[in-house]
Amino acid sequence: MARIAYVNGRYQDMRDACVNIEDRGYQFADGVYEVCEVRGGRIVDMPRHLARLQRSLGELRIAMPMPLSALQVVLHEVVRRNRVSYGIVYLQISRGVARRDHAFPVKPVQPSIVVTARTISLAKGEDSAARGIKVITVPENRWPRVDIKSIALLPNVLAKQAAREQGAYEAWYVDSDGFVTEGSSSNAWIVTQDGRVVTRSAEFGILAGITRSVLIETLAALQIRFEERPFTPSEALQAKEAFVTASSQIVMPVVAIDGQAIGDGTPGNIAKRLREQFHRFSAFS
Repeated sequence: MARIAYVNGRYQDMRDACVNIEDRGYQFADGVYEVCEVRGGRIVDMPRHLARLQRSLGELRIAMPMPLSALQVVLHEVVRRNRVSYGIVYLQISRGVARRDHAFPVKPVQPSIVVTARTISLAKGEDSAARGIKVITVPENRWPRVDIKSIALLPNVLAKQAAREQGAYEAWYVDSDGFVTEGSSSNAWIVTQDGRVVTRSAEFGILAGITRSVLIETLAALQIRFEERPFTPSEALQAKEAFVTASSQIVMPVVAIDGQAIGDGTPGNIAKRLREQFHRFSAFS
C-alpha cells in the first residue's frame, strides 16, 4: 500500500508529495515539529502535543496554518489513510515559502504544513526494551532554546550518528557544568540505589517531553519517589537503573553508558514497571 502524506491542503502519495525549494523549513530549518505515538489506531496524548506545538510556534512567531480542530482531523485522517495501528504520526510546520532572506518575509506568507504517518514494529520495540539499550555521552553543543521543538536538529543528528558508530542507540548530552541534559531524541532518567527516580528539570536546558510529563504523573499515581534535578554521568553509572523516554519509545531501559554497565547490565524493574503501566495514564484520541 502506498503511503499518504498531507501537504498544504492536499493528501498525496508520498512519491509525489513535495514542498517548494524556497520553503523556509528547507532553507533555514525555520519551523517546528511534533511526533505522536499511535496505538490501536488512536493518537496518544494529542492535546499535550498540540499545546506544545502552539507554544513552539508562538516562540518563533509562526502562525498556526489552520484551526486546531481542523488540524486534529488531518492528523486522524493521515493515520487512517496509512492504516497505522501502531506507529507514529509526524507533523511539521514551517514559516512558509518566501524569497531567500534571513529575516522574516516582509509580507507575511502562509505557513507550510506536512503530516505523515508510518507503522513501527511493536515486536521490535518490545524486544529492545527487554534487552535494554546502550548510550554514550557527548558534549552539549546545541543552541540554548532547546525548549522549542525546532526542526533545526543537526547537532542531534551528529550525536545520534556518534552513538550508532560506537554500537549504542542513544547519546546523552553533558553540559559545561558536567550534568546530563537529555538525549539526542529523548529525555534521560536514572533510578538511585534507594529507588528514587531522577530527571532534570524542564525549566532550562531540555525539551519538556510529552512522555516525560505523563510519566511524572504515572510516578505519582504509583507512589514511586521522584526527584527533578540534574545528575552527572558518574552518578548515572552508580545508579540502580537508567532509562530514556520519548513518544516513539515510551520508556526504554538503558543498560550501559559509555561502555559501562548500569546495575547488573539488564533492564531494571522500575523501568519495566513504568513501561507496562504508562498507557494507563495516557490520553487517547
